[in-house]
Amino acid sequence: MRLSRALALTHEVASATHSLDELGALLDPELVSTALETAGVATLRKRRLPLEAMIWCVIAMALFRRMSAWDAASRMDIMLPGQRPLVAPSAIVQGRQRLGSAAVREVFSLTQQRWHASANHPTWAGLRLLSVDGVVWRTPDTDDNRKHYGSASNQHGDTGYPQVRMVCQMELTSHMLVSSAFAGYHSNEMKLAGQLIDSTPDHSLTLFDRGFYSLGLLHRWQQTGTQRHWLLLLRKDAHYEVLRKLGRHDAIVSLKTSPQARKQWPDLPDTLQARLLSKTIKGKVRQVLTSMIDPLHFPPDDIVELYSQRWEIELGYREMKQGMLAGHYTLRSKTPEMIEQELWGVLLGYNLLRYQMLEMSRHCPGIYPCEMSFTACTWAILGFLNGVSLRHPGNIPRYLAELQASAMHYVLPHRREDRSYPRVVKPKPSKYPTRNKNASQLN
Repeated sequence: MRLSRALALTHEVASATHSLDELGALLDPELVSTALETAGVATLRKRRLPLEAMIWCVIAMALFRRMSAWDAASRMDIMLPGQRPLVAPSAIVQGRQRLGSAAVREVFSLTQQRWHASANHPTWAGLRLLSVDGVVWRTPDTDDNRKHYGSASNQHGDTGYPQVRMVCQMELTSHMLVSSAFAGYHSNEMKLAGQLIDSTPDHSLTLFDRGFYSLGLLHRWQQTGTQRHWLLLLRKDAHYEVLRKLGRHDAIVSLKTSPQARKQWPDLPDTLQARLLSKTIKGKVRQVLTSMIDPLHFPPDDIVELYSQRWEIELGYREMKQGMLAGHYTLRSKTPEMIEQELWGVLLGYNLLRYQMLEMSRHCPGIYPCEMSFTACTWAILGFLNGVSLRHPGNIPRYLAELQASAMHYVLPHRREDRSYPRVVKPKPSKYPTRNKNASQLN
């Protein structure tokens, strides 16, 4: 009797494991297994929540932000069969601790490599368009988080929440992330950007915010790999010498490096050559600096206007924080290790959505993935994930095909170039009435 029950349970576990394998249409199980082995957390012991399922749990925490981790895991039905239909919430916590953050980071790294390789991104002058910028995430105010990450401060002391400073690199036509680095709030964004150099693809152009003006960083970016170019706005206090004119608003300039920069970047020469271009846009003169010094290969007409594409990464951050996380700006986790796991899960979940949008855009000729509604596509994809049980994986290819066939319904109208969004400070909502006049004016 006991033997028959054991055989039956083994069959159920094997069937459920096969169901997880069938999710290869979304996330290749072999790739997940490779990531777990690389991170050193792979195990042969079968649990109700194996590590492969916990990867999906971390992703679900990002995709279903309004649910608890236990609710998200239960809704996606990622638990293997057992005597009880559900596991205790503490099993989710223990499963996350077994998984750690390195495994989720490895899954993100391996998936982005595969998805970008199959994407066939559009190029400009033979270069893939990328952008690098920083963003800040708020964490729960625990002693561990505050000690590890720190927070902003003023004359009255530290602010309410510890914060994580992150720098990401994004492909601009698809909004898919390439790499990311993050550390405490007081970390230097340029040092974090330096950690992204090795993952930068060859034959690419990276657009930087002017705050990343570091000749050591830009020189290392250009010298590592083949045809890795950069473009950023010229700082107002930058000093340069014109070496030769290429046109009325086009010149090759020499930038002198500082001893401090050469000490930090030993391979940095005394001077660095770059190309300076100027153009008047809406009555304002804009000057950009770039490593694309060959005027024949890189004509000047579109280079200055190309810089406006840098804002795509800002839209990507808004999609993550407001669209995917539903405006819940404070992360869930109480410890730094789980914060890192959660952040890699957010980036992985965002790339998963964006890759599905890329697949949908293939059914819309002439449409880039960034021209599709992230909110509408996310609702459709999450509705698909929410309604598909892992115990019935055979329906996944059919549901994905139907989703991709309806892609034209999610294309956004063309952007209006004349739209303006001036920066304003909005008052915080309050239950008390607002007094419009000063007390001295009431008499």
